[in-house]
Amino acid sequence: MSEKRKICFVLTSKIHYARNKLILEELKKRDDVDLSIVVGASAILKKYGDVETWLKRDGFELSSKITMSLEGGTNVAMAKTTGLGIIEFASVLENLEPDLVVVRGDRYETLAVAVAASYMNKCLAHIEGGDLSGTIDESVRHAITKLAHFHFATNEPARQRIIKMGEAPKYVFNFGSPDVELASLNHFEITNEYLNTIGVGSKKVDIRQPFLIVIYHPVTTEMASNKQNTKELLQAILELKTPTIWFWPNIDAGTDDVSNAIRTFREKTEIDQFVHFLKHLPPEQFLALLKKAACLVGNSSSGVKECSFMGVPVVNIGSRQQGRLKAENVLDVVPQQQTIIEGIKRQLGHGPYQKSDIYFKEGSSREIANALATLPLYIQKKFYE
Repeated sequence: MSEKRKICFVLTSKIHYARNKLILEELKKRDDVDLSIVVGASAILKKYGDVETWLKRDGFELSSKITMSLEGGTNVAMAKTTGLGIIEFASVLENLEPDLVVVRGDRYETLAVAVAASYMNKCLAHIEGGDLSGTIDESVRHAITKLAHFHFATNEPARQRIIKMGEAPKYVFNFGSPDVELASLNHFEITNEYLNTIGVGSKKVDIRQPFLIVIYHPVTTEMASNKQNTKELLQAILELKTPTIWFWPNIDAGTDDVSNAIRTFREKTEIDQFVHFLKHLPPEQFLALLKKAACLVGNSSSGVKECSFMGVPVVNIGSRQQGRLKAENVLDVVPQQQTIIEGIKRQLGHGPYQKSDIYFKEGSSREIANALATLPLYIQKKFYE
């Protein structure tokens, strides 16, 4: 092992960069760490977020870039992307020879990294294990937990679940959520002028006045319902006619159903008169926009996590975030037009909530970086009883 610990941090989506940025900054400034950053999957597809550009802007060097995502928006594409990812990540890890590999979350691309690292006898650290949620993501998250050697849960119930899964308590930590720590910095800004240079649809959304944000992703285990559920949400927003900023869905199976529903609806209605559609925003601008929103509507984990600290009202639709630890700002509703409308009206009537610390701890990123740099590494795992 080299004098400096060689840590390979893997990013496979735009949200991974946003939620790990502070950890990367902490690792970069340590003298005892040799940091490599690998970017792959949707993180290198510009229509889902220009992570490579964001990294260079923030002074990070990219060690390797992996093309692995199969388009198609189907379960088969997800499965084959996972298999291709295992092959590609195995080659990258062979070349980089890291002492420790770091992954985050519950995505199928992350599972590919975990499988490759495990079979190559690399110590693996996992951030955000132990959570509950809907879709296949929960199964993937727990599978990564069983492959990982170090665990950084973002809340106490999640830490306890990881231990119940047979993981040694001395390797299971709750330092809080680094993405909520980023949200807590609270000095990011965004303007109408900037928003009007990107996206399509209405140019009349004034973020100095009350507006909605919609983030609605496909549910991979409910493929037959994705298009209809999206239509229900679109009808609700059309009826309310509240100025809205709508983000396009992620790359998961079912994304084409969601996207096609939006495109068809835009052609047949006047929704573009008060809805502005965006593909993505850099992390800082997204947080600035989120902070200003009157309500977040959809099924994004941002509503559960970042919004809990900001006190932004949330209407959470359907099963995608089912089981997540939630603060009082989240109102769960079924994906039906009238129920969604009632939920939005209720949250707009309530206004901002008191901020919650269920995911927040001071210095989360520094604590995680220090553990990554100093914990004794090991390879052979044992079930803890």
